[in-house]
Amino acid sequence: MSDRHAPPRQAGEPGSGAEWAPATAAVLAATEVRAAAAALRQGLRAHGIATDAVVWTDHGELVFEPEAAANATRRAAAVAAFAGRPQTGADALEARLLPPGAAEAGAVLLAPPGALAAPSDDATHLLALAGQRLAELFSMQRLQDAVKELEQAEQLQHALFAIADLAASDHDMQRLLHGLHQIIGKLMYAENFYIALYDPQRETLRFIYLADEKDGGLYDPDEEIPVARMGGSLTLGLIRHGRPVRGPSEDIMALLGLPPEEGIGTPSVDFMGVPMRRDGQVLGALVVQSYKEGMGYTQSDCAVLGFVAEHVLNAVERKRNQEELERRVAERTQALAEANARLQEEIRERERAAHLQATLYQIASLASSTHSDEAFYRSIHQAVSTLLDAENFYIALISPDGSRLQVPYSVDASGEERPERPLARGLTEYVLRKGQTVLIDDPGTRALVAAGEIDAEHYAVRTPAVCWLGVPLPGEDGVMGVVAVQSYRPDLVYTADDAKLLTFVAQQIASSVQRRRHAEALQALNADLEQRVQARTRELRREIAVREQVEAQLKHQVMHDPLTGLPNRLYLRDRLERALSSQQRNPKHAFALLYLDVDRFKLFNDSLGHLVGDAVLREVSRRLLECVRGPDIVARLSGDEFAILLEEGAQPATAIKIAQRIQARMQEPVQVGERDLQASVSIGIAIGHPRYLAIDELLHDADVALYRAKATGRQRFVLFDETQQKAAMNVLELELALRHALHAGEFVPYFQPIVRLDDGSAVGYEALIRWQHPTRGLLSPGEFLPVAEESGLIEAIDWHMYRLACTAGAPLVAQGGFISINISPRHFQYEDFDQRLLELLAETGFPPARLQIEVTESTLLSDPDAAARILQRLLDAGVGAALDDFGTGYSSLSYIHRFPMRSIKIDRSFIQDLGQADARRSSAIIEAVQGLARSLSLDVVAEGVETQAQRDALRSVGCPHVQGFLFGRPAPASHWLRPGGPDKT
Repeated sequence: MSDRHAPPRQAGEPGSGAEWAPATAAVLAATEVRAAAAALRQGLRAHGIATDAVVWTDHGELVFEPEAAANATRRAAAVAAFAGRPQTGADALEARLLPPGAAEAGAVLLAPPGALAAPSDDATHLLALAGQRLAELFSMQRLQDAVKELEQAEQLQHALFAIADLAASDHDMQRLLHGLHQIIGKLMYAENFYIALYDPQRETLRFIYLADEKDGGLYDPDEEIPVARMGGSLTLGLIRHGRPVRGPSEDIMALLGLPPEEGIGTPSVDFMGVPMRRDGQVLGALVVQSYKEGMGYTQSDCAVLGFVAEHVLNAVERKRNQEELERRVAERTQALAEANARLQEEIRERERAAHLQATLYQIASLASSTHSDEAFYRSIHQAVSTLLDAENFYIALISPDGSRLQVPYSVDASGEERPERPLARGLTEYVLRKGQTVLIDDPGTRALVAAGEIDAEHYAVRTPAVCWLGVPLPGEDGVMGVVAVQSYRPDLVYTADDAKLLTFVAQQIASSVQRRRHAEALQALNADLEQRVQARTRELRREIAVREQVEAQLKHQVMHDPLTGLPNRLYLRDRLERALSSQQRNPKHAFALLYLDVDRFKLFNDSLGHLVGDAVLREVSRRLLECVRGPDIVARLSGDEFAILLEEGAQPATAIKIAQRIQARMQEPVQVGERDLQASVSIGIAIGHPRYLAIDELLHDADVALYRAKATGRQRFVLFDETQQKAAMNVLELELALRHALHAGEFVPYFQPIVRLDDGSAVGYEALIRWQHPTRGLLSPGEFLPVAEESGLIEAIDWHMYRLACTAGAPLVAQGGFISINISPRHFQYEDFDQRLLELLAETGFPPARLQIEVTESTLLSDPDAAARILQRLLDAGVGAALDDFGTGYSSLSYIHRFPMRSIKIDRSFIQDLGQADARRSSAIIEAVQGLARSLSLDVVAEGVETQAQRDALRSVGCPHVQGFLFGRPAPASHWLRPGGPDKT
């Protein structure tokens, strides 16, 4: 038993014997709350203290140990104890909070009156120990519940995304409902699942989907069932109840006031249903049920199902609307096809002229045109004019509310205007009322006035027509408007054939108007649904962010050392596992492990005490952190043992350099109070290698190297593989050579053109560094820049390269274009980087407008606010910026939107697949980037173009600018200034 659980007793204290040891051990060994409670009661009972039960809460419900102890009296006593108002009276149960006296106790011990009035010291000690152990178990249970809630939230988010994707798919209704069943089945037990829709206007129920192992064929999904036939239905009761229900079907029927003998279907062991609402009105129910004992549902399942219900209703309604629209379009299309067939037969029977046939086909094609309303009506008028005299022509439509007459198009030789007006009793309204074609002359019109069909005042203000022909426009709910022609000349009189022809035209007009209205309604519905989905998605993301923050805090506490704040052994093993897996996937991934031990630390602890030892460990930890870089991991394993994981840089050179830095830093005395102590460390180094199959092998080799370091005199480091140590020395020699090359001016600038794809002319050049080594010849950046990055020389080399690029590249852009330079993330650590760069341009005389800098996403990630400020100041001075290697990092749209960029450079990894059989994914990504860039007014450059097939593929997707070996390899500026070099813009 650890000291923190059982403080040692002094000689002579009560109960100092071993009689309480089994009970204490049983309490400490318990891994569950019920086991700890049982061990406490057993220990007290073994020593003559009778108890009734131990009570605690689980998700708002009281839990008893033993379970059989639960009754109304004990429940009341437990609730009173938790509320801080224990019951009084001679017969009142005695209650003791666990831990005793805690402000927020997690459990309460119930005993007969007086049983706990004067407990012995051992009993008090056992109660305190049990309370402490219960508090630990409750804390562990809360952590487990928090993790479970996060997992459920993630599952729920995936389910909502899946429902949205399913609703937008082209599946039919049954496939959609089956997909919804599968999605909900991933959230909870849903072998028995159904969806019921309720029509409050028609008072009917329809079970559109039913999967049930007992009552699978009980309802037809296409049948609308009157609610009068569903008197004892749980589903109908749930819909009228309007709130979620959960429990055995018999209990729910009692809750809903349904007679048990009138129940429909097989009773279930556990029934859970939630109403589906729209604007506060219940429109259906979502139900799962279980017929198996032990397979039930929780309140959490009920909350999840209720949350999903709204999205299920959205998906079902959207699919129903889509199918209804498709059905109507199909019906209308079929009607048009039949009308067209009849018209063709009539044309063949009457042997109409070829001109008439061509004109009729033209009118039919206009019905599906994409022209504006004005252009469409004008085209109809022109087409009708080729068949009959239509110098006086208009189209009138009933307004959506049915109260007014709208005239979207009108041409009249008399100059008569037809503005929108309320419905009256004119000739147009007469056709609307009759729903038939009307061919009438002026005497016939006067007869209608006399019969009261047409208002006399309305007739009086209109110019009398010699002949008037009006045809109704058929709509879904009756006549929707009228198309009319009229004549003011006695020599122009319309015939019955003209009436038939205009009737056909009217059908085409009506069909087009209806399709346009349906399209606008569907577009509005989709926009509203998309807005709801986006709003809910933003809300979910905020909730997930909060939960991730809590999870990160818990994880930090579990995986860090409380004394030094460093990561612990568990954290280190996790990072080692990932480093080892990464190296197994990519053998070029290098990493190293430094195993450290404080020399003679036991002497500090034994002679000066643990407080001094702790202070030494904290100081050693601080110094180790000063000696490593940002990405490196420093961990405390146990006692005075530390470890450092290095995952960036050439190995073992980087590991040796860090070890040397640590040894030098440890030379300074460690001040503890008024004492100056000399602390040193021994270091064992193991370099990652594919031969390591498990992290314990790597830890073993590092420990062996540490043992050798201590055996050879301490205060030194030993590399496990001496051959790698020699290789590290070669890296150090390369570092010295780089310093010499910087002072000797051995670095030279090379330039690669960025060309316009349509004509191959150069719009700019990217400056690239080369090392003209005196013995090894021309070296590419990959052979020396990694060492320069690790040694810290990269900044000096960069500034030297920027000056060379401006000096040598000035003639290349004298007539236009730009020079592009690559900026290391290190430079954005300095707030005055833009000022230094502009000063360099002023010194070299290079125009800022001719310079473009290229930055990667990792540069923007380090300090987004500082990077945005620097880029904006450079842009204000004329220096543009390009986002390099786009697509290889996070590719977040926020970077493009937030940072002032001029162009995007698509990474070569997306270009290399173009022109091949499996290039569809890369082409889709490039097209998406193209669309994004156009919407943000950004230029796009595709890197790594090496083949004609890649060039053709980029041309087909409209990529404006490219760069690669196909258009030119990097070369000195003089090469591109020679005649025959790429055209410059």
